Amino acid sequence: MQKTSAPPNPHQWLPDVLKFAIIAGAVLLLFRWTFGRWPWQPKISTRNQAVFRARRLLGVEADSNRADIIAAHKRLVAMVHPDRGGSNEQVHEANAARDLLLDELPHEVR
Repeated sequence: MQKTSAPPNPHQWLPDVLKFAIIAGAVLLLFRWTFGRWPWQPKISTRNQAVFRARRLLGVEADSNRADIIAAHKRLVAMVHPDRGGSNEQVHEANAARDLLLDELPHEVR
Protein backbone atom coordinates (compact mmCIF):
# COMPACT_ATOMS: atom_id res chain seq x y z
CA MET A 1 0.00 0.00 0.00
CA GLN A 2 1.22 3.32 -0.99
CA LYS A 3 0.52 6.34 1.21
CA THR A 4 -0.77 9.33 -0.60
CA SER A 5 0.31 12.61 0.82
CA ALA A 6 -1.79 15.71 0.73
CA PRO A 7 -1.02 18.09 -2.10
CA PRO A 8 1.25 20.98 -1.07
CA ASN A 9 -0.56 24.09 0.10
CA PRO A 10 0.10 26.87 -2.40
CA HIS A 11 -0.39 29.50 0.34
CA GLN A 12 1.93 28.07 2.93
CA TRP A 13 4.38 31.02 2.51
CA LEU A 14 1.69 33.54 3.46
CA PRO A 15 2.15 33.40 7.26
CA ASP A 16 5.91 33.92 6.89
CA VAL A 17 5.43 36.97 4.69
CA LEU A 18 2.89 38.43 7.11
CA LYS A 19 5.30 37.95 10.02
CA PHE A 20 8.06 39.67 8.05
CA ALA A 21 5.79 42.59 7.10
CA ILE A 22 4.65 43.11 10.70
CA ILE A 23 8.21 42.98 12.04
CA ALA A 24 9.47 45.35 9.32
CA GLY A 25 6.64 47.77 10.04
CA ALA A 26 7.38 47.68 13.77
CA VAL A 27 11.08 48.37 13.14
CA LEU A 28 10.21 51.33 10.89
CA LEU A 29 7.82 52.78 13.46
CA LEU A 30 10.42 52.34 16.20
CA PHE A 31 13.00 54.16 14.04
CA ARG A 32 10.51 56.99 13.41
CA TRP A 33 9.69 57.25 17.10
CA THR A 34 13.34 57.19 18.16
CA PHE A 35 14.89 59.54 15.59
CA GLY A 36 11.89 61.67 14.60
CA ARG A 37 12.25 60.87 10.90
CA TRP A 38 11.79 57.95 8.54
CA PRO A 39 14.92 55.97 7.58
CA TRP A 40 14.70 57.14 3.97
CA GLN A 41 14.50 60.84 4.90
CA PRO A 42 17.81 62.71 4.83
CA LYS A 43 19.30 63.75 8.12
CA ILE A 44 19.17 67.55 8.45
CA SER A 45 21.73 69.22 10.67
CA THR A 46 20.65 71.44 13.54
CA ARG A 47 22.32 74.43 11.87
CA ASN A 48 20.35 73.88 8.66
CA GLN A 49 17.13 73.63 10.66
CA ALA A 50 17.95 76.90 12.43
CA VAL A 51 18.69 78.62 9.10
CA PHE A 52 15.40 77.35 7.68
CA ARG A 53 13.47 78.68 10.70
CA ALA A 54 15.30 82.03 10.50
CA ARG A 55 14.43 82.38 6.80
CA ARG A 56 10.82 81.52 7.53
CA LEU A 57 10.66 84.00 10.42
CA LEU A 58 12.08 86.86 8.38
CA GLY A 59 10.26 85.80 5.21
CA VAL A 60 13.32 85.77 2.96
CA GLU A 61 14.39 83.34 0.25
CA ALA A 62 17.50 81.17 0.32
CA ASP A 63 19.26 83.39 -2.22
CA SER A 64 18.60 86.66 -0.36
CA ASN A 65 21.38 89.17 -0.06
CA ARG A 66 22.43 91.35 2.88
CA ALA A 67 20.06 94.20 1.96
CA ASP A 68 17.07 91.82 1.75
CA ILE A 69 17.84 90.30 5.14
CA ILE A 70 18.26 93.67 6.84
CA ALA A 71 15.07 95.07 5.27
CA ALA A 72 13.09 92.00 6.35
CA HIS A 73 14.54 92.31 9.86
CA LYS A 74 13.52 95.97 10.09
CA ARG A 75 9.97 95.15 8.96
CA LEU A 76 9.69 92.34 11.50
CA VAL A 77 11.11 94.38 14.40
CA ALA A 78 8.73 97.23 13.56
CA MET A 79 5.82 94.78 13.98
CA VAL A 80 7.02 92.98 17.13
CA HIS A 81 8.60 95.89 19.01
CA PRO A 82 7.43 96.14 22.65
CA ASP A 83 6.14 99.67 22.00
CA ARG A 84 3.76 98.19 19.43
CA GLY A 85 2.46 95.33 21.55
CA GLY A 86 5.22 92.84 20.91
CA SER A 87 7.65 91.41 23.41
CA ASN A 88 11.37 91.54 24.05
CA GLU A 89 11.56 87.82 23.30
CA GLN A 90 10.20 88.38 19.79
CA VAL A 91 12.75 91.12 19.15
CA HIS A 92 15.54 88.84 20.38
CA GLU A 93 14.32 86.07 18.03
CA ALA A 94 14.31 88.49 15.11
CA ASN A 95 17.84 89.68 15.97
CA ALA A 96 19.10 86.10 16.27
CA ALA A 97 17.52 85.20 12.92
CA ARG A 98 19.15 88.22 11.26
CA ASP A 99 22.55 87.43 12.74
CA LEU A 100 22.36 83.78 11.71
CA LEU A 101 21.39 84.58 8.13
CA LEU A 102 24.07 87.25 7.83
CA ASP A 103 26.63 84.72 9.08
CA GLU A 104 25.50 82.32 6.36
CA LEU A 105 26.31 84.79 3.59
CA PRO A 106 29.57 84.27 1.70
CA HIS A 107 32.41 86.43 3.01
CA GLU A 108 32.64 88.44 -0.22
CA VAL A 109 29.02 89.55 0.12
CA ARG A 110 29.20 90.72 3.73
